[in-house]
Amino acid sequence: MIRRNLLIAIAAMAIVVPAASGQEDGEKKFRAVCSTTQVADFTREIGGDRWQVDCVLAPGQDPHIYEVKPGDSRMVAEADICVQNGWHLEGDDWMLNLAKDANKPLVTCVTGVKALDFDEDGTIVEDPHAWLSPINAAIYVRNITEGLKKIDPDNSAEYDARADYYVTQLRSLHGWIQKEVNSIPRAKRILISHHDAFHYFASTYGFESAAPAGWSTGDEVGAGITPQRRAQVVESIRSYKVKAIFVETTINPEVVRQIAKDAGVRVAGALYADSMGPEGSVAETYFGMMRENVIKIVGGLK
Repeated sequence: MIRRNLLIAIAAMAIVVPAASGQEDGEKKFRAVCSTTQVADFTREIGGDRWQVDCVLAPGQDPHIYEVKPGDSRMVAEADICVQNGWHLEGDDWMLNLAKDANKPLVTCVTGVKALDFDEDGTIVEDPHAWLSPINAAIYVRNITEGLKKIDPDNSAEYDARADYYVTQLRSLHGWIQKEVNSIPRAKRILISHHDAFHYFASTYGFESAAPAGWSTGDEVGAGITPQRRAQVVESIRSYKVKAIFVETTINPEVVRQIAKDAGVRVAGALYADSMGPEGSVAETYFGMMRENVIKIVGGLK
């Protein structure tokens, strides 16, 4: 009887005593508001259960042309920290302005990245698409980690440990990409896409990267491109003498396929650049996005 009562008591304790975890039940989470899906993914990985991470942009939205909504200001007002890419990826510095207006600390992920420059309408500017090299993604992760530690210094060791683990994974990703692209002959490593976002990827892995003249991000390729601009795009694609081109997932594929047909090339796939894939897709994380891009690039150019 005594043994039976003891077992009952132990069972009752197992029911009422919660399992230990990194986030105690009922403990208020810190809140980070991020500009893009990539930096939100990095922040979730580092913050773990201690942070609620919200993203201004939904998957598929373009940070270059995004227009801030009233709900964005309300979301930032409730944040402990904001996170942006930087180098004007967020067109007209909309994330910087949101954080400044709400007097919130802001992590700029490109801090410390060696910039690649390009000519934008006669002005030399930093290319903001640095995360498309895993080497630079590691710098993003370190910057975010330092930002979270300033808000929650008591758990700095936890954030450092997650960052170390994540950076180890990024090194493995870098090695895998290098192995995959080595199967493409050097002469065929020409990466043509509608939006010249792949300079960092190209520089890291030995590609020539370019966007056809007259082709830009935004809505005009998807709807309303003029016949003159269309002819300019077609002629520019032909000049590269490639068999395949790529587009981003945010562009109307039917219009692009017709342009490619006119230029005598094929569309080898839609690449993820300014946005990751939607939740539940193969590209819903940074690693998934990069993996899918590499598979399409290697398959299209070999």
